[in-house]
Amino acid sequence: MKKLVLLVLLGTFLSCNGQEKKKETSSVATPTIKDEWKEKLTPEQYEVLREKGTERPFTGEYWKHFEKGTYVCAACQNPLFTSDAKFDSDCGWPSFDQAIKGSVKYTNDNSLGMERIEVTCAKCDGHLGHVFDDGPVKTTGKRFCTNSVSIKFIPKK
Repeated sequence: MKKLVLLVLLGTFLSCNGQEKKKETSSVATPTIKDEWKEKLTPEQYEVLREKGTERPFTGEYWKHFEKGTYVCAACQNPLFTSDAKFDSDCGWPSFDQAIKGSVKYTNDNSLGMERIEVTCAKCDGHLGHVFDDGPVKTTGKRFCTNSVSIKFIPKK
C-alpha cells in the first residue's frame, strides 16, 4: 500500500513539475515536456529558449541579416517579427523595434542585479531576449534584443 501511495505521489509530482504550458494556436505540435524540447531543439537552442540563456554577442546568424521576410520562433514557428521592424543597433544581437501584435509576452526580469523586461514567445513561452527603451526614436523607441538561435528567418516570396 505504501508503494502504491508513493508511486501515485511521484506520478503527480512529475506531471505537475515536468510539464510546461501548452497552447494550441496552430497545427505545429508544441512539445510540453522537458525531454521533448531536448529532442526537438539543438543544445544551444534549448539553453536559450528553455533555460533563458544568451548567445555570445556578434556570433548569431541574424545579427547582420537584413533580407525581407518574417522571423519566427525557432521552437514553434510562431511569427514574431517582420524584417521591416529590424534595424542595426550594433549591440551584437538581432534588434527589432516592434514585435508582431500578440506574438510575444513581457515579464519583469530582475536577474543579474538590474531591471529588464524579458520577451518570450506567446505560443510556447520560449525565451527570445529582452526589450529596452533605447531603440530608434523615429519609430517605437524600443529595441528588442533577440538571440539569433531563438528565431528562424522565413524569406518573403
